[in-house]
Amino acid sequence: MSVKGRGGVGVGEMGSRNVVVSRNLALLLCFSSFFAGILFTNRTWTEPERTNLESEACDQKLEVGNHISNYSLGQISSTQNDISTLNSKISSIEMKLAAAKAEQQSLSSADAASGNLKRKYFMVIGINTAFSSRKRRDSVRATWMPQGEERKKLEEKGIVIRFVIGHSSTAGGILDKAIEAEEMMHGDFLRLEHVEGYLELSAKTKTYFRTAVALWDADFYVKVDDDVHVNLATLGTILAGHKKKPRVYVGCMKSGPVLSKKGVRYYEPEYWKFGEAGNKYFRHATGQLYAISKDLATYISVNQHILHKYVNEDVSLGSWFIGLDVEHVDDKRLCCGTPPDCEWKAHLGSTCAVSFDWKCSGICRSVERMMEVHKTCGEDVNALEHASF
Repeated sequence: MSVKGRGGVGVGEMGSRNVVVSRNLALLLCFSSFFAGILFTNRTWTEPERTNLESEACDQKLEVGNHISNYSLGQISSTQNDISTLNSKISSIEMKLAAAKAEQQSLSSADAASGNLKRKYFMVIGINTAFSSRKRRDSVRATWMPQGEERKKLEEKGIVIRFVIGHSSTAGGILDKAIEAEEMMHGDFLRLEHVEGYLELSAKTKTYFRTAVALWDADFYVKVDDDVHVNLATLGTILAGHKKKPRVYVGCMKSGPVLSKKGVRYYEPEYWKFGEAGNKYFRHATGQLYAISKDLATYISVNQHILHKYVNEDVSLGSWFIGLDVEHVDDKRLCCGTPPDCEWKAHLGSTCAVSFDWKCSGICRSVERMMEVHKTCGEDVNALEHASF
């Protein structure tokens, strides 16, 4: 049964209309929301256009960036070249240091093997000798040069003595073998890297000082001939008086004539360097014996390749010191004559350090007379033991 309200419309009809309106309203709301969402999304994600100013700024940044990049690459390349050069220099220095270290180790090993490591000596005496001078050497060994244990004690006291000789022109020949056999017997040689020869005495002198300085650290280095007599204690006392002098050249100083005539003994091929005929040499120590301090021996060693050699060895040595600040010490006790000269001087209390005959530039017939000179002019047997240098 249908119920009607006021105005003639029933309740059921009104309910039906309300449902239709609700559905339409819902659909309208849905479509409205959908289009609102689309509009919101588009407004949110749309990329804004760049202005001309922003575009120009970006282009300038890119250009600057490229310039910096190119500059950096050039700089890096130059730096790499510098690093490569530096590495090369460092490598070269390292090689030199390694070589120097190896040489130092070699020298240290040689010193240790010979007992010379970190040891200071007072004087090194090199007795200049030749292959043909075996009898001269034996006469020296029998007189003023201590042998065996006595020579070892002498080295402990600071005095080294060696016969100095090089090699023959035929390496390993009979002459060299004879010296080797003598060395095995006595152990008193200093062998030089030098070819023996009379006209090579100046070169031998340079080589001796270079070798001696390398082997022994001493205050003085002495050269003496094998045909002169030496009192070691007296020689040591003389040199000790000059020990504090840095550059000292001790000997019996002379200034002989420059001989310009060929064929005569001591002929000087370079006589013209000394002026007119009849001129004399500059002052220099006679070659029988002289001593030089360590600084001068080192000077010869360092400059050996440019030091001029005259035919006379003692003249050569004197010429090497002419232009240097060197004190020349002239001591006549280093050039006494053989008896009776050295004998009466000993009686007067002035014992000679060196004795020889001027006319022979050594002791005449030294092999026969060395013992005579030693007994007559030799110092007290205990002088060396009590001497202090």
